[in-house]
Amino acid sequence: MVKIGNLLPKIMSMVIFFVDQNHKNKSLSEILDIKKLMNVDKPIENANGLPNECYTSEQYLEYERNKIFCDKWTVIGVGSSIPKAGDAMPYNLLGIPLLIVRDKDLKIRVFHNVCSHRGFKLLDEPCALKNVIRCPYHSWSYDFKGNLVATPHIGGLNIHNSDKFEKNQSNLKEVRSKIWMDIIFVNINSNEIDFEDYIKPLEQRWSKFINHEDQKLLVHSKDHGSFDLEVNSNWKFAIENYCESYHLPTIHPELNKVSNINDHYHIQGLPNRFAGQGSEKYEQPVKGNKKFDTFKNWEKSSLKNSEYIALFPNVMIGLHLDHFYVFWLEPITINKTKEHMQMYYVGDKSANGEELKELRKENARFWKDVMFEDISAIEGMQAGRGSPVYNGGNFSPVMDQPTHQFHKWVANSLL
Repeated sequence: MVKIGNLLPKIMSMVIFFVDQNHKNKSLSEILDIKKLMNVDKPIENANGLPNECYTSEQYLEYERNKIFCDKWTVIGVGSSIPKAGDAMPYNLLGIPLLIVRDKDLKIRVFHNVCSHRGFKLLDEPCALKNVIRCPYHSWSYDFKGNLVATPHIGGLNIHNSDKFEKNQSNLKEVRSKIWMDIIFVNINSNEIDFEDYIKPLEQRWSKFINHEDQKLLVHSKDHGSFDLEVNSNWKFAIENYCESYHLPTIHPELNKVSNINDHYHIQGLPNRFAGQGSEKYEQPVKGNKKFDTFKNWEKSSLKNSEYIALFPNVMIGLHLDHFYVFWLEPITINKTKEHMQMYYVGDKSANGEELKELRKENARFWKDVMFEDISAIEGMQAGRGSPVYNGGNFSPVMDQPTHQFHKWVANSLL
């Protein structure tokens, strides 16, 4: 049971705003110069990057929330965070309260985290629910499929039903959602293409590495399978940095010794939904004579390939012969972001077996060090965006192609 404390101050202080999809705050042209945004779409040698307001303006963030995080397939977590029926957790998408729950059929569902009665927020922290989602205010209760199943005293003391009230008109509002490789995607505005069509270009690209049967072998590591980082930066800088290997010599000198710029290749998914880098120098982690199990259908000619892809808008994924990671972004404010890492292996032995525990620990430490090194880069870019003379910058026609692709995706999503 979630502890709710004294309800009165919470009720007085909490105002839940439903997202009115037709509501318009300031128009985009009142927030930034549209011509600057259009310059992003020029050929890379003539293009500028996104203007400063895209990283510094709170008013812009409100616009971006609707046009990018509500209109697109957006990541809000991973399924392994709620492994059992009744497991539930809240998520705040830039002010939109959501509730993620695994129902009794083990299907993950996402709802707007608000009671249909008086708009009270249902869930404040992760928990294990028994049978219902109960509102702390008047105890209206919903099953794990969102159906309103109990309305205590709605007709007066000890009268729990009313002929003048139809329960099925007050179910929880479910959010369009899909699970892919344990990643939870939502489309708040229900206006994006079908998820199968959205993810198809990436699945086709990765078909030489893994197929649908291989995806089923992925197991989340319980001991060294997750970490979180807080960054004083806009979320987009993390994506931009991830898309390119240009920064390896300066930001990741040790990594650059193992896999330098010349060992990498650009990835630019078409239609424009993802971009990133691939490496041709991957070496499996080894401790003594112990290694992680590998994907069985990986092409023999590509055993040293690994790929690092940003799937727009807010998730970065890394695929290797023997492990997979999900590095997803939770935007907090215009200049604050939480980064969440989740790591997966091929089968439970590699993911959770005792004999490979130290190897998992070392692998997790390696990736945490890499991601931590990137913080100086993305926070440095955020600090620089305070300059009134900076105009979005330029791109290297050779090294920045995937980053430019992300900028174009953002600009075209806004216009």
